[in-house]
Amino acid sequence: MRIRPDVELANASDAGCEREANEDFFLYCEPDDDTQFAHRGRLLVVTDGMGGQSGGEVASRLAAEVVRDTFLASEEKDPRQILIEGFTRAHRAILCMAEEEPELKSMGTTCCAAILRKKKLYYGHTGDSRIYLLRNGAAEQLTEDHSLVAQMVREGLITVEQAKHHRRRNVIQQALGMDSDAVSGDFPSAPLELIANDVVLLCTDGLHGLVSGQEMVHALAGQSLSDACRELVALAKVRGGPDNITVQLLAVRQRIP
Repeated sequence: MRIRPDVELANASDAGCEREANEDFFLYCEPDDDTQFAHRGRLLVVTDGMGGQSGGEVASRLAAEVVRDTFLASEEKDPRQILIEGFTRAHRAILCMAEEEPELKSMGTTCCAAILRKKKLYYGHTGDSRIYLLRNGAAEQLTEDHSLVAQMVREGLITVEQAKHHRRRNVIQQALGMDSDAVSGDFPSAPLELIANDVVLLCTDGLHGLVSGQEMVHALAGQSLSDACRELVALAKVRGGPDNITVQLLAVRQRIP
């Protein structure tokens, strides 16, 4: 896979300390053809499957691959609309497969995805996988979790600290493959303009549930992105690692044309 030198990419995924299988999935896509690259940009995806070992693994991979295929084939010019189209197709693909194969009936997946075209970042998500922007020593969470405890925090019913230990912290309110005809998700209308040295981080709740945004920033200090990924996964595992852990980092290493 070609990765042009104006960015640096790294990723890591681990089953964690308590689960035998890894139901997370991630991918990166950058067209080899320069004309297609100029037209489409780059795509990053992270997913976290639900519905039992086999169902979760199937749903997470299927969703990511459908989003990728949509990114590569869509005639739509607007990256935001490409993401919406990709999420919609992934949602339908999961529902269709679950209907055809009864053992996969309850499968679904969270999904966060970003398209970087020139210097603009377009992104969307559903569920509690997150996207962060790491800039100038600070971490900004770009997405808001579609979970019960996140809603309770927003409504002032519990604190952020209480949410971390709430007995219903794993209840997801939106996901691809949930029994609904309409796809859910948030897709900001305005893209984010990136600058040199920005780092975009995508991760599942197995990471952000145990590692703070500031710790993500600290992991980047004085080492490669690959080492930072390994450090973040190790930190989550030291703290118990009850869930699968996935992180993907993209750093802007020079001025984007």
